[in-house]
Amino acid sequence: MSQKVAVLGTGKIGEALLSGMIRAGWSPADLLVTARRPERAEELRARYGVTPVSNAEAAKTADTLILTVKPQDMGTLLDELSPHLPADRLVISGAAGIPTSFFEERLAAGTPVVRVMTNTPALVDEAMSVISAGSHATEQHLAHTEEIFGGVGKTLRVPESQQDACTALSGSGPAYFFYLVEAMTDAGILLGLPRDKAHDLIVQSAIGAAVMLRDSGEHPVKLRENVTSPAGTTINAIRELENHGVRAALIAALEAARDRSRELASGKKD
Repeated sequence: MSQKVAVLGTGKIGEALLSGMIRAGWSPADLLVTARRPERAEELRARYGVTPVSNAEAAKTADTLILTVKPQDMGTLLDELSPHLPADRLVISGAAGIPTSFFEERLAAGTPVVRVMTNTPALVDEAMSVISAGSHATEQHLAHTEEIFGGVGKTLRVPESQQDACTALSGSGPAYFFYLVEAMTDAGILLGLPRDKAHDLIVQSAIGAAVMLRDSGEHPVKLRENVTSPAGTTINAIRELENHGVRAALIAALEAARDRSRELASGKKD
């Protein structure tokens, strides 16, 4: 029997999941979507052949529900779903900072919940999705979640206690790299390069460095040392990065992101 999967609140990440699942072999006939605006739902139907439904209908008919609404909207969505959702359906949450206990307290007793933190490279099938089991989620539920999110990148299982740290590193991580590329592009312009050439140089360098990190098996320190000649240009640049406390600033930034994730879990909005 085919498994029906519903994506609720289908924004950019939800759409990336849909398209990744279809490329991985899921039938559009088994995929349901909900969206706040009817025109958005029809757009998804036309683009992918999936079926738009209401949240209540998704709760009644889908075997797996993937909740991709914003964290501040999750409580309202669960209130809408809970009267219709049987306890044997898998609920996957993609909301930052919200623990599985939040869902378990609002849904039928025994409902399996899996928490996932993915990131925006899902849009190009290069996501890092971090998966944690709730109290009632089994190995089968985790494997099913990996099958879904594996269509848009890599998956990693961690204890839920590590989710806030993973949110800081990989959930927010792409923004740090975009920020770095932005700063390096500005530096390239200051050094006399046109913006488009500075951008191309930096982006290709970033791609090459990432592939080396992924495929070489070498520690990043070793890879950096291979570029760092005695009394050369690179060591002078690294000295300035250390003088300006870039390493300490990155550590502090990630701690701040982790702390904000914890605040979201506790219900603090501001």
